[in-house]
Amino acid sequence: MLDLRPVGYVIGLLVAILGLAMFLPMLVDMVEGNGHWPAFLQSAILTVLTGGLVALSCQSGKGSGLTIQQTFLLTTGVWLALPMFGALPFLFGVTEARLVDAFFEAMSGLTTTGSTVFSGLDEMPKGMLLWRGLLQWLGGIGIIVVAMVFLPELRVGGMQIFRSEGFDTFGKILPRATEISSRISVIYLALTALCALAYVITGMNAFDAIVHSMTTIATGGFANYDASFGAFSAGSEYVSVVFMMLAALPFVRFVQLTAGSAKPLFMDSQIRAFFMTAAVIVAMILTWQILARDVQTEEGFRKVLFNSVSILTGTGYASADYMMWGGFPVAVLFFTGLIGGCAGSTACSIKVFRYQLLFSSIKVQVLAIQQPRGVFTPRYDGRRVDEDVLNSVMSFFVFFTVTLGVLAVLLGMTGLDFTTALSGAAAALANIGPGLGDTIGPSGNFASLNDTAKWLLAAGMLIGRLELLAVYAILTTQFWRA
Repeated sequence: MLDLRPVGYVIGLLVAILGLAMFLPMLVDMVEGNGHWPAFLQSAILTVLTGGLVALSCQSGKGSGLTIQQTFLLTTGVWLALPMFGALPFLFGVTEARLVDAFFEAMSGLTTTGSTVFSGLDEMPKGMLLWRGLLQWLGGIGIIVVAMVFLPELRVGGMQIFRSEGFDTFGKILPRATEISSRISVIYLALTALCALAYVITGMNAFDAIVHSMTTIATGGFANYDASFGAFSAGSEYVSVVFMMLAALPFVRFVQLTAGSAKPLFMDSQIRAFFMTAAVIVAMILTWQILARDVQTEEGFRKVLFNSVSILTGTGYASADYMMWGGFPVAVLFFTGLIGGCAGSTACSIKVFRYQLLFSSIKVQVLAIQQPRGVFTPRYDGRRVDEDVLNSVMSFFVFFTVTLGVLAVLLGMTGLDFTTALSGAAAALANIGPGLGDTIGPSGNFASLNDTAKWLLAAGMLIGRLELLAVYAILTTQFWRA
């Protein structure tokens, strides 16, 4: 029989930690004197007590290691439980959101998607704005640990190629997670602090700098204003570009860099491919802007650079309504969102390394057709790629495409138009943030969508953030029979 105690213990602890985090926005609202702090106090008490009781009741199982089944349940269970409790301040607070809206916002935050159902952000209490930023910041560091510890062990989507890179493999998953998360936390905090400082230097006030540094490093995209990044200076946009790119790189490389080894950072083929992809996308859209719209100003370059990097990394900030740029840039940005950043980063979507493995496999197949007697082996970063890795990557691409199509069809059945349904499905599954069109595009939000569509999109965010297969595995009868 499946022992759920280790799973419940970890989930309970994480829920309790989330509850403790609620005291920070509570203190901010108390200092502001706006009278909104009781909502966070109520939410914190309920969350800490529930998480603590669950952890205590499952404490007897904490000494045992996690099996593969338990690890699958843990990764999915955490990202289901945390949004449920993360939604409480939205239910009790000034937003007085309905359950579907509160859960949607919390899921969007913790999965670092960045889609929002709230408007009037300019007038929202600082405590609520800070809570949205904290959700994304906590979700960002959480997904790094999942991507570096759990998904490689579960052999999800080709992630097993990173199983032993940069860290020793321990006999138990939880000790390894603790080891990695402690090293990553220092890097994560340092990048957040540097980003906040740079934002202040470029003109942001301290509060905006802190919140936006958290959502930038998490590549989340929640902003404090309805105009998103359009409310800030040119300098802040350039700072954001730098830190969005840094956050989309493998954090294990930063750990190695701080340990005195810079070579892996500069020799990583995934990082080189990521920067090359970003350069090509920016060049394509900028060329279009120059030839088709005669945009030849620094502002025009900056808007293309900022919004392209924002979509590529899955951050989802917007400093301009790129729906007005024309059909070609919009099409390029749509497919840009389906690329994503590097594995082991806070970035989302399919990830660069999977495209590298896909192209390597295609190259081998073409060579085999041309030279039937030849022996060709797919390689990644100079290393031979095992067949199980390629099969896992191909399965991921198939599942991603099918899920995207099914989700888009289901959204269309709720009454959404084609553009909104397809781009909404892509925005949720790839955790990008904004979609396309007047409703959920860069100048809109998801508030006007029907409740069924919001639940579907929230499910898409969860499935996409956990690399699809980690969620689908627990839905099979074979999983429960094992």
